Amino acid sequence: MFRLVSAVVSAGFLAIATLQASAMAQTPAPYDPLETFAPLTLPEAVNSYRSGDGSPGPDYWQNRADYSLNATIDPASKTLTGDMTLTYTNNSPDTLDVMWLQLDQNIYRKDARAAAFGGFGRKGSNFTDGYQLDAVEIAGANGKMVKADYIVSDTRLEVKLPVALKPKGGKTKLHIKYHFTIPGVWGGRMAWGTSKDGEIFDLAQWYPRMQVYDDVRGWDTLPYLANEFYLEYGDFDYAVTVPANMIVAGSGDLVNPKQVLTAEEQSRLAQARKSDATIMIRTPEDVAAAKPTSETKTWKFHMTNTRDVAFTASSVFVWDAARINLPDGKTALAQSVYPRESGGSERWGRSTEYMKHAVETFSKRWFPYPWPNAINVAGPATGMEYPGIVFDGVPDKGAVLFYISAHEIGHSWFPMIVGSDERRNAWMDEGFNTFIDVYESDDFNKGEYGPKRDSEYAPKKDQTPGEQMATILADPKVVPILTRADAIRETYRHPITYFKTAYGLVLLREDILGPERFDIAFRKYIRDWAFKHPKPSDFFRAMESEGGDDLSYFWRGFFFNTWQHDMAVTKVAYTGGEAAKGAEVTVANLGQLVLPATLRVTYTDGSTAEVKVPAETWMQTASHTFMFDGGKPVKDATIDPDRRLPDHDRSNNTARP
Repeated sequence: MFRLVSAVVSAGFLAIATLQASAMAQTPAPYDPLETFAPLTLPEAVNSYRSGDGSPGPDYWQNRADYSLNATIDPASKTLTGDMTLTYTNNSPDTLDVMWLQLDQNIYRKDARAAAFGGFGRKGSNFTDGYQLDAVEIAGANGKMVKADYIVSDTRLEVKLPVALKPKGGKTKLHIKYHFTIPGVWGGRMAWGTSKDGEIFDLAQWYPRMQVYDDVRGWDTLPYLANEFYLEYGDFDYAVTVPANMIVAGSGDLVNPKQVLTAEEQSRLAQARKSDATIMIRTPEDVAAAKPTSETKTWKFHMTNTRDVAFTASSVFVWDAARINLPDGKTALAQSVYPRESGGSERWGRSTEYMKHAVETFSKRWFPYPWPNAINVAGPATGMEYPGIVFDGVPDKGAVLFYISAHEIGHSWFPMIVGSDERRNAWMDEGFNTFIDVYESDDFNKGEYGPKRDSEYAPKKDQTPGEQMATILADPKVVPILTRADAIRETYRHPITYFKTAYGLVLLREDILGPERFDIAFRKYIRDWAFKHPKPSDFFRAMESEGGDDLSYFWRGFFFNTWQHDMAVTKVAYTGGEAAKGAEVTVANLGQLVLPATLRVTYTDGSTAEVKVPAETWMQTASHTFMFDGGKPVKDATIDPDRRLPDHDRSNNTARP
């Protein structure tokens, strides 16, 4: 979910302002090398399921959930009526006697746990009755569907199996009929709302979804309080019935275009599939000419190997599209749907251009986009992502629209392709995605909207990301990245989950491993865990093994703790008292967080010389003297001269002879 530009300007901006106003000037404790460089035991153990190099082990398994779904939208009553048949495959080595599903609509009930939750999540006085289960059936001993014995517990559904599900390939079917009231704009991640011409319905979390059963926790049944999702992969066939004047845009392939599109719309869609320029499929004039009707149409979609599907429906949509060029000659389709008031070259008229570029660039740099469509929606559920489709804001324009579009479609990689657990480890999707955003902003149209750095939106406009991070780390109440997502208060959610994680990955790429080694390791991590479920330890091991460095000091200091970084130049002297013999620069490490740094000497004639200060400098000592060749008088010496690192006290970073 987007919390980087539009949210930084609002809630995130205030959070960082609060940090700067309230952070105490803590003096770091004396540096202890044995604590920073102590052996690190990662939380998830190496075994036959998860290998020491961070890849899936030889016995890695993953269960599967395939769905057949039907939904009908009643705009008058704001109701979705659904029918779901789920085929569940147990590939685990365990026999299962129950199935757990997520009932996310129950977050809107008055008695939901989230209603009393103090963090970012379900708030306010607007409620629905949540999911109304009209029928729940499970396959019995003879394979026929029988009435299920089940328990609804907050946002979870436990279904007791009449026949235990055998390990290593056992299958069962679950059938549920249900309905729910669609929440208004207060729904957050999904909602209905109005534009100038009419209503828009952004539908997500619209069917009971399987909980994950994995090798680390068994059933992962955290209730839905605020943070996002952890879902199984499978194939989806779904149908959406709406009034005939509505356009439906959804995850995956539209498989019945002849039944729902006019001949002209079909022709324009075919043209868009061959065009690098944006093609209008439904124009503002087409929207104006549309008439209300009592008839309905059913839009049918298919999506392969995905963890979820979502869709949007409205009679007010303008619709445009362009071809996405993928590696190995493959293509997909970038699409945008938006109300007429959002159109224009400074607004949503460029949305498809943004989507096309982001998907093409992420595909080249990290991993090929696997799905047929990438759709951007202007509607009431702003800043939210699902496989193949993202929901953004009707009023978005310019840089904000670019940033939010790139960020949301970037979630296709984290966590839609690399299927991490957002509900526990939000940093593995929001932080990773914020990291890849940095380079997309640099790449797009020769940096039209770059560079995208959080520090540009902080109250002090001249702060570097490192200086902003130093402010965050100086707050005594700041929490580690590896805190459970729901436990991170809103004040720290963006600074830690998004910014600190992304900033740490930038450091890892540009200052610790270097781009070449980092990119090789990160791409392998994505390939290894595409459509699978990595844990934090898998990522740490993958980057160490393929990146070629023991990074335990970095994981411990930056991810597991909130340690501060502080270095100082304590002495600059000439060897033997003569400039011609060289200079000796003594650097002290004062903070517990160790990071590689640059030490730069500036000579009186304006020339400079640099040495790299590796992390291993501080493995046994807190002070080290570096030698520079002689011949010229020294003006000064500075550690971290480009202000890249989160140095706690920069007043001692420079010294003169």
